[in-house]
Amino acid sequence: MIRFVLIVLLAISWQASASETCPEYLNYDLPQLHSKNTVNICEVAAGKPLLIINTASHCGYTRQFEGLEDLHQKYKDQGLFVIGFASNDFNQEAKSEDEAARICRHNFGVSFTMVAPSYVKGYRANPIFQNINKQSEEPSWNFNKYLINKEGNVVKHFSSTTEPDSQELAQAIESVLQ
Repeated sequence: MIRFVLIVLLAISWQASASETCPEYLNYDLPQLHSKNTVNICEVAAGKPLLIINTASHCGYTRQFEGLEDLHQKYKDQGLFVIGFASNDFNQEAKSEDEAARICRHNFGVSFTMVAPSYVKGYRANPIFQNINKQSEEPSWNFNKYLINKEGNVVKHFSSTTEPDSQELAQAIESVLQ
């Protein structure tokens, strides 16, 4: 019984400390791509730097999934949390979540967190992108990348044309990991 109480107290303490270090705009339960599960960034990545990308399955930049997965693999043990937001704001998302998931996972080996399709610009943008857009700028196309520091501030925005293996992106990521 004492062991159970200690575990519960530790869990409550962790949740309290996570919510203290995580900005409110990241504290949402987001449906994961082609899953019944949800993800809450504050629960999985509080106090970690984030790389948030708006994605699409049928875009000239879709090939960037492979490079984004490489970034995820390279920096995840150093604390970077990569999360993709599937979006159809530019009419290039797959017709179904099943197809989008297949493209991400099977075609490009994506293992980082992917959120089910939602809006990322305008008044219909999901709450996370509403805040990102206020701090930076709205995505002008698919595969915009937003680097967010441990405090939840957008420190750098990268357009679709910035490739995941660019030196500029790598240097920016490494600066927020220090």
